[in-house]
Amino acid sequence: MHPISRETNLLTSSSKLPLYGKRILITAPKNYAFRFSEQIIKKGGIPVFMPTIETCYLSNYTELDNALSRIDKFNWIIFTSRNGIMGFFERMNSLDIPISALQNCQLCALGKDAEILVTFCGRVDLIPQESSPAGIILELGKIPQINQQTVLVPAPEFVGIPEPNVIPNLITDLQNLGMTITRISSYITQCTDKNIYTVELNLIRQGMIDVIAFSSTAEVESFLRMVDSHNDYESCIVACFGPYTAANTRKLGVNVSILSKDYSSFAGFTEAIAEFLTCESK
Repeated sequence: MHPISRETNLLTSSSKLPLYGKRILITAPKNYAFRFSEQIIKKGGIPVFMPTIETCYLSNYTELDNALSRIDKFNWIIFTSRNGIMGFFERMNSLDIPISALQNCQLCALGKDAEILVTFCGRVDLIPQESSPAGIILELGKIPQINQQTVLVPAPEFVGIPEPNVIPNLITDLQNLGMTITRISSYITQCTDKNIYTVELNLIRQGMIDVIAFSSTAEVESFLRMVDSHNDYESCIVACFGPYTAANTRKLGVNVSILSKDYSSFAGFTEAIAEFLTCESK
């Protein structure tokens, strides 16, 4: 018997797919947007790209380089994003630091981010069952004498938008475990110039976008700087990728209708959007 391809639904008539004809606005940065859009297309949807934030290389590497020069002193390295992993290992490569320098470190990544960590260094030591900072703390809390261990947290440097509370809260929770923490910036997150999105913003105002899909608080912060008021997007359904983004989005005054139960992958996020729209249409 031949195995059934995961791509089978691409041969299904689009009109039979759950997101048929639905325009989903993707505000995630471009390296995430590609993977997210693929899942939307598989369910018949029409992805509309409007990354409200962009990630880029640091302008100053002093802090990161100092941490990398003593990398063998850390017991743990906790990566909270795909970009954090890429920025960290690309800098290691630029400095000709071998992967073997990490042999004394335990490496932690969330959800699908673990896959890219493996491509860079061949291993990942902890993937929390709950794909969130809280999941990281839960797993670390089970480790004997964790209070005697050191941890490096590569994180973004925010430019032009306030830093969301996700990383600061993680740092506080690590402190509560008694760990010795070093936080460093491994990449920059900044607002995208809204002037390039005249067409997309008009689609939102005209009610032509069915769902606005946010995958991080920073995307929401930047989006709100691009619109004039709530009236611009009042006809759109708002979806959030995970409870932390949803909670922060609500704090910013935006009503959230869709929250993915599976927030370890964009497939789970897309499924949540499809389920909501299917139920709404009945």
